Amino acid sequence: MTQQGAALQTYNNELVKCIEELCSKREELNRLIQQEEAEKTRLQHDIHVLTEKLSHVNESLARRLAARADFDRTIAETEAAYMKILESSQTLLSVLKKETGNLTKATEPRSSNDH
Repeated sequence: MTQQGAALQTYNNELVKCIEELCSKREELNRLIQQEEAEKTRLQHDIHVLTEKLSHVNESLARRLAARADFDRTIAETEAAYMKILESSQTLLSVLKKETGNLTKATEPRSSNDH
């Protein structure tokens, strides 16, 4: 019986040791789980903050792209109008030079050969 009691005591000690090891491993695992849950919470917060920032940047970008398109349109219209003014000025200058030439000829004294 003593031998059986000793064997039972050995099994009991090993069983207690195994249970303690399992509890220790569970505590370590629980610590890792808590760390990852904290990291997950931090990442979710960061994602929320970055999503908000992205939204604001997208809104600002859309406004600025629209403003740039307005600038482009205004510049193109102004350049086209300016080109028309240049063409009109060139035409006016040509007409004025021609008329000035005609008036100059008309007001020059006639030479004696013309009579």
